[in-house]
This record gives sequence, C-alpha cells and structure tokens, in this order.
Amino acid sequence: MKSQLLACFLIVVAVSAAVSQDGTVWRIWEGEKKLIVVTTPDWDSVQGTLTRYERRDQAWLKIGEPIPVVVGHAGLAWDPALTRENPDRYPGLAKHEGDGRSPAGVFQLKQGTFGFAPSLPGSRYLHLTPAIECVDDPESRYYGKIVDRERVQQVDWKSSEKMSSIPQYRWGVVVNYNMDQPVRGDGSCVFLHQWSGPRSGTAGCTAMSPEDIEELVHWVNGDVRAVLVQLPQREYQRLRIHWQLP
Repeated sequence: MKSQLLACFLIVVAVSAAVSQDGTVWRIWEGEKKLIVVTTPDWDSVQGTLTRYERRDQAWLKIGEPIPVVVGHAGLAWDPALTRENPDRYPGLAKHEGDGRSPAGVFQLKQGTFGFAPSLPGSRYLHLTPAIECVDDPESRYYGKIVDRERVQQVDWKSSEKMSSIPQYRWGVVVNYNMDQPVRGDGSCVFLHQWSGPRSGTAGCTAMSPEDIEELVHWVNGDVRAVLVQLPQREYQRLRIHWQLP
C-alpha cells in the first residue's frame, strides 16, 4: 500500500512539475469562464465550425449549437510562440505576416469587442471611428496594435487597416494574437468578424455570418474572461487532455 501511495505521489509531483515548467504542453485555466473552440478538418481547410462553452463547476458546458465559420484562405498555422518554445511538440508551419493563414493555438479575448455601433452595454467595446486603425506594418512601433490615429504622437506606419471602412468589421472580437509583446513579422490584426461568404477565406482572421458574429459579440462583451482555442480537428484531439478542453 505504501509503495502504491508513493507511486501516486510521484506521478502527481511529475505532472505538477510539467505544468509549471512547460506552459506550452500543459494548460491550466486561470479564471477564464467562456471558451470559443474553432476546429477545421485539416491545416489547409478554409471552412470549419465554432462552438461556445461556459465553465461551470470546473467543467465546460456547451452553449447552443456549433456554427459554420471560415478561417484564412490558406488555412491554419501554428502560433509561432508555441513552435519557438516547443518545436517538437508543435511541428509544421508557423504563422507569419501575409501568409493568409489564421493562427492555431490558445488566445485570450481580453482586448474586447468592436463595431460600427456608437456603444454597446459592457466594459470592453470599441466604437470604430474613421481614426481607428490596426497597424500591420512590421517596422512600426505600433505593429499589431489598434490605435487612434489622431492620438498617437508619431504616425510611423506605412500600412494599416482602416477598420471603419471595412464592412466585415460591423461587429468583431479582438483576438489577442501577437499583441502584448509583438514579434515583427509574426502576423497582426487577427479578429473574429463577419464573413464575405461561407466559402470565402480571410486574410488570417476567423469569420462567420452577420447574425452569428453579432450574437457572439454580445456574448463575449463584458467583464467575464473569454478565450479562443483554434486547431485542426486532429490536433484538437491530440491536445485535448493536456489543454483540458471539452
């Protein structure tokens, strides 16, 4: 009996050490209460599905039915932060600026929502005025940031998305990809937004029908922490236990 207890204890210690030492392998949810899961049939697929979950009593409870989405016109590619940290565990293409692929991995949605409406109940909504731009110029100090052109000290970018002029941005959610400490060339301006059509891939975002994105924005908006997990189906099954996914 003592030997069995000792063995169990050693397993727990080993797992705990793995969790603390390698956040790219093990995933511990820390206060996130809403989860969006996007899966595609394979790395090069444009079409996929999105499913929502809410965390109840340490379990993920599905909310509603899955909805159709499209990802980048070239499919998905790993978040470079994962491949740099653990290339053997995450083999394959890594996302980069202009590749037409949406990032695969785990992404916070802490930057909130945006749209053309002047306001939206909730604390993290950005009204898109003509001055709001997302900078996709890797040479800019504002690379990967959403900025108000009229409030920055120096406009140093040569390329940006004028967000209020893009019809697909009528409603949207900011995906926290390469934003906190941007790496030049890793990609920028990744959102959940309205699609151009059910077969039209994006430049690197994830898009859905007008009705679905409006509902999603209202569901995400507010103080409850939300996160996006985006993976090909085979990778989702491979990582499901390690990342504690539903």
